[in-house]
Amino acid sequence: MTVIGYIRVSSNKQTLEHQRFEIENFALKEGIKIDTWIEEKISSRKALDKRKLGELLNNLQKNDILITCEISRLGRSLLEVMKILETCLNKNCQVWTIKENYRLGNDIQSKVLAFAFGLAAEIERNLISQRTKSSLANIKATGKKLGRPFAAESKKLKLSKNARKLKLLWEKGLSKAAIARIFGVHRSTVRHFIDRLEALGS
Repeated sequence: MTVIGYIRVSSNKQTLEHQRFEIENFALKEGIKIDTWIEEKISSRKALDKRKLGELLNNLQKNDILITCEISRLGRSLLEVMKILETCLNKNCQVWTIKENYRLGNDIQSKVLAFAFGLAAEIERNLISQRTKSSLANIKATGKKLGRPFAAESKKLKLSKNARKLKLLWEKGLSKAAIARIFGVHRSTVRHFIDRLEALGS
């Protein structure tokens, strides 16, 4: 029997340490030792064969225990969660989650619970998606523009109040890097600003 701690975050802005800490504390309370750690920074939208989890599932052996902080770390959609759990249960492995306190094994209760959770999660994601689309549609209907404002249209952004001066400097042949230093902004900010000005024919 191998006890596996699985940790996943979806971006480099998140850290793995918090999940590892949770799993280590959990294992200590349960009186078990984590034999193997699988850590990855990748979106759950990525196909399983592109994730370390896919390789882990292929290598699972009978009686192995897979521990994760919450079941959403495994998959994003109902079909993916069910596929992962089915693979584990068919191999007579267990899936333990800390947040939900699940102990999913190869029994009918576990299969019913896994299905119910996956279905509820899928419904919740659909509801969130619908609410988001509805909110965006309402905002758009009021005439407000979505996304970040263009600098020339917003006095809050550094370059907007100096658009004429910036344009003159650019026409005189100053580089974008030099202009960026003058206004104390990043070169890419100047580049995007100039691109938009030129696109608008300003």
